[in-house]
Amino acid sequence: MNLLFLGNLGGSELLLLGFIVLLLFGGKKIPELMRGLGTGIREFNNAKNAINEEIKEGIRDAERKSITDRNN
Repeated sequence: MNLLFLGNLGGSELLLLGFIVLLLFGGKKIPELMRGLGTGIREFNNAKNAINEEIKEGIRDAERKSITDRNN
């Protein structure tokens, strides 16, 4: 699902969207939903950082091997 259209929303549209969410989920469920969203974003960022570190380590290993091969 592409959420790029959210960038074009103004203040009144965001207020209406917030009101609809409040009606659908109720005031007691919103903090729970936000906690779940925050946890999901945190897990995504952790996974992204782990993949970046693996890529950087692979590049460093390849460079070390290349230097070792040139010296031999």
